Amino acid sequence: MEPLASKIRPKKFSNIYGQDHLIGPNGPIFKMVKNNKLQSIVLYGEPGIGKTTMAIVIANELNRPYQLFNASNDNKATLKEIIDNHTDSILIIDEIHRMKKDIQDYLLPHLEDGTITIIGLTTINPYHSLNPPVRSRTLIYRLKPLQYQDLEKIFYDGLEHLDSNHKFSNDAKKYLISCANGDVRSLLNYLEATVNTIDTEQVSLDDVQRTIQIASVSIDKDGENYYDTLSGLQKSIRGSDVDAALHYLARLLMADDLLPLIRRLYAICYEDIGLANPGLGPKVHAACQVALDLGMPEARLPLAVVVIDLALSPKSNSAYLAINKAMEDVESGKTGPIPLHLKNTYSFDPSQKSYLYPHDYPGSWVNQQYLPDSIKDAKYYDPKETGKYEKALKERLEAIEKAKKN
Repeated sequence: MEPLASKIRPKKFSNIYGQDHLIGPNGPIFKMVKNNKLQSIVLYGEPGIGKTTMAIVIANELNRPYQLFNASNDNKATLKEIIDNHTDSILIIDEIHRMKKDIQDYLLPHLEDGTITIIGLTTINPYHSLNPPVRSRTLIYRLKPLQYQDLEKIFYDGLEHLDSNHKFSNDAKKYLISCANGDVRSLLNYLEATVNTIDTEQVSLDDVQRTIQIASVSIDKDGENYYDTLSGLQKSIRGSDVDAALHYLARLLMADDLLPLIRRLYAICYEDIGLANPGLGPKVHAACQVALDLGMPEARLPLAVVVIDLALSPKSNSAYLAINKAMEDVESGKTGPIPLHLKNTYSFDPSQKSYLYPHDYPGSWVNQQYLPDSIKDAKYYDPKETGKYEKALKERLEAIEKAKKN
């Protein structure tokens, strides 16, 4: 039987939710398709978020055929056959970050001269995982995680397609959506299983819990929204409420899914504690690795140590705010050429400013311009004084600023 997720796969942009930044009226992909000027692109995002669907819809909107190629399983001969016989097709490459060197070497010339147009798909950030020759020949776009309201629309679309008389309570609907963890396939599989399992018209939270537990054991076992609980953990740590933090940790441990929890603890460490206690980062990493090695139930012990330490540590979000300000400038085009004396070149032209090597000067510091001319006075980092380490950084920064004025 064809799964519900396959039956209601979107056929056009207007059926895809949550990605207006790419396929809305002002989105770059929408405009490329509208103008029939598709370039080779890479789409990346979480599993089940709709990367393959978007790639196929792009081909459909352009009225062009497409060929699917899996970089993990398919070989060079398959790629050669596609390029030799299907140059009018869009080549959709799944798991493009796993593409072997011989396949890349064969693909690159065709990619460069436009013989083939590709849409690469990956769950891994291509800026880190994709080889530079491929990356430089493609445009990279990130699919955003689907928000609750997007998943709710998909839930109702699926229910309508099933032509079901079932009526879900609000708690039942929220629970089912939360169990999917943003994965559209999982959401629709859970919905279909519930409709096929529950005989009564009214569907309660207990009904959904019984069904989902049959379909998947990797769920939030206490029935709470997993990501709401993660948020509760982070906000409790940020607010230095150690008891609340331990409470939410215990609830999260009941899900028996350590990886999302550990990723959130890493983020908390650098977002909320930051430079107030920078030595905590390696300690958190080490404890989380021990937790993974131990597995449940023993993993609760190193994670409890970490959560207590995070909650009672001094807090600073100065690094978080600083990099956000810098990213805003870069994303809005406030960049400018790198000063010539900072480039990785050497010029014998005496009219050009030379790079001053700081270690040749007292205190390993010398006054010279580092930012581009157009933003040479930009300020991103505003230190806090909630920990001894950052207090020292602030004193150092103030000394540097004072020296610049002399």
